[in-house]
Amino acid sequence: MMTATPRLIVSIAAALALAAISLHAQRSAATPPTPFSVVEKSIIELKNAMETKRVTSRQIVEQYLERIKAYDQAGPAINAFITINPRALQVADTLDRERRAGKVRGPLHGIPIVIKDNYATADMPTTAGSLALEGFQTGRDAFMVKKLRDAGAIMIGKTNLHELAYGITSISSMGGQTKNPYDLTRNPGGSSGGTGAAVAANFAAAGMGTDTCGSIRNPSSENNLFGLRGTLGLSSRDGIVPLSHTQDIGGPLARTVTDLILMLDATVGFDPGDPLTANSKGHIPKTYLSGVGDSSLQDVHIGMLTANFGNALQDAEVADIVRRAIERLRSIGARVSEVTIPGFDELLQGSSVLNAEFKFDLLDFLAKYPKAPVHSLSEILDKGLYSSAIDGNLRRSEAVEARETEAYRASLGKREIARQRIVAAMVSQGITALAYPTLRRKPALIGEAQAGSNCQLSPTTGLPAISVPAGFTTDGLPVGMDLLGGEFSEQTLLRIAFSYEREVHPRRPPSATP
Repeated sequence: MMTATPRLIVSIAAALALAAISLHAQRSAATPPTPFSVVEKSIIELKNAMETKRVTSRQIVEQYLERIKAYDQAGPAINAFITINPRALQVADTLDRERRAGKVRGPLHGIPIVIKDNYATADMPTTAGSLALEGFQTGRDAFMVKKLRDAGAIMIGKTNLHELAYGITSISSMGGQTKNPYDLTRNPGGSSGGTGAAVAANFAAAGMGTDTCGSIRNPSSENNLFGLRGTLGLSSRDGIVPLSHTQDIGGPLARTVTDLILMLDATVGFDPGDPLTANSKGHIPKTYLSGVGDSSLQDVHIGMLTANFGNALQDAEVADIVRRAIERLRSIGARVSEVTIPGFDELLQGSSVLNAEFKFDLLDFLAKYPKAPVHSLSEILDKGLYSSAIDGNLRRSEAVEARETEAYRASLGKREIARQRIVAAMVSQGITALAYPTLRRKPALIGEAQAGSNCQLSPTTGLPAISVPAGFTTDGLPVGMDLLGGEFSEQTLLRIAFSYEREVHPRRPPSATP
């Protein structure tokens, strides 16, 4: 028998190693690693991919920018954006360096999001969708924008809206008409329709909107998203171009409940610049994630608010979809019953003060910025720098002669009565949340009015409401369901939505932006 020499052993080992390398190369060539894609990725998935060094924040931003170029500016031309942040990649590089150095700000570190263009931003103009405010530089961030930046979020751009947030189909003189990515002939809801369309089409991980009467929930409903209008005072209005100070609130829209929670965690809380947020003290958990998970719905009583389902023939399809969604809540443990509130329609009539407040709220906001292009609603009307779609709304507001009128005080008084009676009805019947269609009708064709809004209950009462994807019409259009709870019951509403999402998996991406 021949004895192997050390040289022979080394040669054999080298040959085996080369063979192993060659085999690995062959296998790698045959099955290359799957490239990372941002499409339908949650914030948690993006975060984990960065943590494991599978992708950088810059690469994530680059992918979203490529999708915006391909689908927002070309192709189906969704037209969700007014401004793309020219510094987005630079910010991503900074956040990547921080991550490499071991400084991670939180779960939003390096995550691209979108911001409705009525939030003040220090590095981009704030137009509220109006040519009257073209190039308007506030030189500062809105309170919630600053909180998002501090959390490490990247503003990839500012989204289109119904001009001055004064409508629900998202057309503006500055941004034009945003299309619904589920049907390019239809509107995306509003006024936060640009945010809704952008998040649905995977142009960012999540986004921020504002809600005066349905402006977060309507686009959530029409884009298969989750969207929350919180209790008035949950989050700061400071730095948001106002529509109605007693009804305005900002909040997130997202593809998943967890993403919604991460955005909410980063933006809520007390702001000395908005005294109303003092009401939130003691009502905000360290994280809203602590209230979801495997929690049962056995303690939840869903009240189907029959008055908001409508009785017209055109309401029937959406009503049936929402009823089936409520039945899914029953199937996972919730108690469900129909609820009738005596005189409900009359309680809400005349409770909106949007027309009465807008002119004066806008005047006060613009007075803070001496270099603003305009300083009053009358100046906007005189210059004609606005979409004809809001002409009637603007002229009705301009016709209001005084801040405090008898009619205005009567509306506020009626609002308080409505709140008391609705809360009393919920408490007396042990209702955890009222459920009803966000909109009774599917998204209207572009150019037509959007009918069927159920927006007013939440702003009239100041109570929180979350829009949850309920399903799709026979022609593939998303439908949403509002769940309205008691004051500062956001954690409960999120728990219900999370359990529903886990059971139903309602998310379906739009085919127009593959």
